[in-house]
Amino acid sequence: MIKVLGLALYGPLAASTRYRLTQYVPGLVAMGIDLQIRSLLGDEYLRRRFEGGALPLATMALDGFERLKQLRQVDGFDLAMVHCELFPFMPGWLERALIRRPYLYDMDDAFYLRYRLGRKRIARSVLGDKFDSVMAGAAAVTAGNSVLANYALRHNPAVTQLPTVVDTTRYVPETGRQNPVFTVGWIGSPSTASYLPELVETLAALGAEAPLNFVVIGGKAPAIPNVNVIEVEWQEHTEVDLINTFDVGVMPLPDDDWARGKCAFKLIQYMACAVPVVASPVGANADVVTLECGLMARSAAEWLQALRTIRDDVDLRQRMGEAGRQRVVDHFSLHTALPKLAEVILLAANKGAR
Repeated sequence: MIKVLGLALYGPLAASTRYRLTQYVPGLVAMGIDLQIRSLLGDEYLRRRFEGGALPLATMALDGFERLKQLRQVDGFDLAMVHCELFPFMPGWLERALIRRPYLYDMDDAFYLRYRLGRKRIARSVLGDKFDSVMAGAAAVTAGNSVLANYALRHNPAVTQLPTVVDTTRYVPETGRQNPVFTVGWIGSPSTASYLPELVETLAALGAEAPLNFVVIGGKAPAIPNVNVIEVEWQEHTEVDLINTFDVGVMPLPDDDWARGKCAFKLIQYMACAVPVVASPVGANADVVTLECGLMARSAAEWLQALRTIRDDVDLRQRMGEAGRQRVVDHFSLHTALPKLAEVILLAANKGAR
């Protein structure tokens, strides 16, 4: 049995931890790989951050000491798997030194921009190249989309593109349901809800034509004239049932460096439930969505036309949903990604043993 220490930045409340690490654990065990996950920042940190409250500094300090204890145990493992980063604001060379074992680096966001953009850019002179160093020192890199993979290839030749996937035995379409009111849906987090204002003009115009529901799961929705906006708290045990209430799922994104690193996971969730999609043609969105399963929209006018088309053609909606479901089963499902991750882990472990 190959033992892998999974070092996640966030706890299981973070979708990236659940879908990039946790969901693989049972399948990897069956393939002779024991992935044990340890998180740095627990769910309390994420809840406080999402709610805009004061960060739990005392708890975070204890989390830091616990991470150091985890790293002292790394000699009992064949390989480490680092997701995001070991410690915020720690230089890459120091993270590499602390791991002390061959490691796999995994990313599903443009983390290499973390200390180059936004408020954290104050540390750019010291940490701007942090993730370049971390990737260069890895036995292998797994990247969630082609943008991330191409960036990683500048620093490490052992890069595998591994999309963020869903378990299609859990994400199952609900058949036979018909909404009395056309329902547009979105799922995400408080941080990604910042992209929703892009849809206000479009949804207001669509709602002026006919009754319209807009369901927002896991984030704060903007006020939209003419639209019945429904905010729903995210819960893992209800997310699939809620997605199955959508007539169409949306994923608006700005065309910037950070958004181009996104892995189109919302679209994969919708499509797995046979929900047709409309999305901005940015980053992985354009790789995931085909004309058979959804539409792309750049401007407010294109968004309006796309949503109107799906609203007015029930047969098209059904065909797109079925095509999207099949595309996820074939290319973005746990059963297709599991052997790829297992192969990367085995190769990285063997490289470390040599």
